[in-house]
This record gives sequence, C-alpha cells and structure tokens, in this order.
Amino acid sequence: MTFKQLADRYRQALLSDIIPFWETKSIDTEFGGYFTCLDRYGQVFDTDKFIWLQARQVWLFSMLFNRLEPRSDWLDVADRGASFLRRYGMDAEGKWYFSLSRDGRPLVQPYNIFSDCFGAIAFSQYALASGDEEAKAIAHRTYQQILDRKSNPKGQYSKAFPGTRPLVSLALPMILANLTLELEWLLEADTVDKALETCVDEIFTLFLDSQHHILRESVSPSGQPVDCFEGRVINPGHGIEAMWFLMDIGQRQNNTQLIEKCVEVILRTLEFGWDEKYGGIFYFLDIDGKPPQQLEWDQKLWWVHLETLVALVMGYRLTGNAQCWSWYEKVHQYTWEYFPDPEYGEWFGYLNRQGEVLLDLKGGKWKGCFHVPRALYLCLREFEQLI
Repeated sequence: MTFKQLADRYRQALLSDIIPFWETKSIDTEFGGYFTCLDRYGQVFDTDKFIWLQARQVWLFSMLFNRLEPRSDWLDVADRGASFLRRYGMDAEGKWYFSLSRDGRPLVQPYNIFSDCFGAIAFSQYALASGDEEAKAIAHRTYQQILDRKSNPKGQYSKAFPGTRPLVSLALPMILANLTLELEWLLEADTVDKALETCVDEIFTLFLDSQHHILRESVSPSGQPVDCFEGRVINPGHGIEAMWFLMDIGQRQNNTQLIEKCVEVILRTLEFGWDEKYGGIFYFLDIDGKPPQQLEWDQKLWWVHLETLVALVMGYRLTGNAQCWSWYEKVHQYTWEYFPDPEYGEWFGYLNRQGEVLLDLKGGKWKGCFHVPRALYLCLREFEQLI
C-alpha cells in the first residue's frame, strides 16, 4: 500500500468506525459521563465509571476537535465527560478517585496517580477546545499535584512494606513525558524543560537494561536490576510506547541522537517480544526467560500492537530506518487481521496466543475510547507527512 492509501485506511477506520461507535454507544444521557463497559455489540454490561477511562474519552474528543476538525458534536461529547468529572471526579484535596458509581459516588479511593495524569491531559485539551478557564486551572493544579506526589505516588494507599525492597516504576516517568508535552501550552518554559529532561534521563539511566537494550518495568531507586518477579518483568508495549513519547521530545528539541536511541530500543524490544510461532507481541515476558508472574503473559493485546504501529511509523519517518518499515509491515499485517471487528464495529482488545478472540468486549475496566482512536489518528498524521 502507498502512504496515501495507508493514510486513507486509518482515516476511514477512525471516522467511519471507531468514533461513531463511541458516540452512539457510550454516552450516559441520564447522569453524564460515559459507559465504558460495552460488549461486542455495544450494549452496556456494567455502569461503574473509571476515572482514567472517563478522562481519556474527554481528551480524545477534545483532541480531535482541536487537531482534526472543530466539530460541535465532538465538543459536545467532551463536554459531557468534563462536566461529570468536574462535579464528581476529585476528592476535597483535588486528587482524582479511581472509580465512581454511575451517578458519581466514589467507589475506590484516589490511590492511583494515573487517574490524575489522565485528568490533567483531559482538562488541558478540553480547555483548549472550549476556552474554559476553570478547566485550564484544573489541569494546571492537577499537574502540580502529580509532581508533588511523584516520589511517593500511592502515599497512604501503598501496600508495600517500606524499606525491604524499594522499587520504582517505568510507568510514571513514561507518562510524565507525554503529560508534560500535552500541558506545555499552559506551563512555564522552565518547568517544561526540567520535566522533560528528568523524564528522558530517568528512563534511560534507570530502566534501560545495558545487556538487552530494552526497558525494565521496575528497578531499584538507583537503577539496579532486582532479581524478583517485578524486577525481571518486561512489558514490550510499555517500552515501545515510552519510546514514541521520547521521540516526540526529540522532535521538539531537534535531538536526532535521542530519536536514534529510541529507534534502537524499539527494534530490540520487538526482537525480544515478538512471538515467532504465532505472530504478535507478547504482553509480558521475564528478561531472564524464567516463568512470568502474570498468568496472561502470552495474550496479545490491542494497545500493545497499536502503540507499536505508532512508534514504528514515527521512527521510520524521522530516521528512514529500513528495519522500522520492515517491522511496521509485519505488525500492521497482524494487527489489522486480528483486532478489528468488521461485523459489529470497533476492535477486539484481548486475544489468546494463537490470535483467537479471548474476550469479545469492546470496552471494560481497562479498555475504552483511547488507544484505538489515538493510534489511528497518530498513524494518519504520520502517513500524511510521508506522502
């Protein structure tokens, strides 16, 4: 396929399949916000509302309004979620709960800093789309609170016993890299520069395994490998997604060395994480080849493959590396063959190792209106630049 044909394919899938599915199936017209637990046919099977999925959908529709087309119906969808989150999403200190009942009553305490991260990007994009000053203030305040919590993200809700085996996680500097770029328009320049420098430094200094040249999920605070389940785990999707976040930073800084380093990590991660027998990318692996802790280690997940497509086409556009394109074609073939549901719309999220549908839901506690449309949009834009 030509770059033009690929761009058209991604645009068609985004605008004719994915977005209409969520516009018509997910809106809670009675209490506000969105239903995310949708079966294969788009029927609601659970009404709990998970903050980061609510926020991700606000971000997605606001982003499309800002970056693709200023359609009033998209802003209306974003407004429904933003209004619900503004009213119910935070505790008295402005920390974001993990989940709510359908009508907005808290179900799970604000233990998860990623609720705050997605709350911040949601209200940042929504403020850009709507001109809402309160939304801008919420985004800015939440970002500052995330920085304040960074050293102890779970706080009083942490289950770990202090001091025995301290670990730090790749997930936080990874998401902060993307979060900071998302909020750049409302932050001081020094704050942005310092945050981005810290994220890049932490990811490569602490989490990059020098032997395999892939990213560990958890290490000691000084960056030393820890020989335990958590210390050996590799999440290929996370590592690859982190690299396109850092390539975004590399583009901003015109830093070709950073971009080349990211591409190398992407390629090494794919070599490590690709299933040579059945195709697709494993969900979890043990860096030493020992049995993984996660029983779902060999599943093939939607977001892993979509984020990989984004990273590969971005890496190819920025460097011209032929290996990026070769891997793109392989991952594209697998992803488009197994994940889309041509009969009832949207994409499946969970396949077994052989590529068979394991759960036919279209949304749940973890899958919502985010990875599929974001990746389709980003790949569309990348291919438009390659035409």
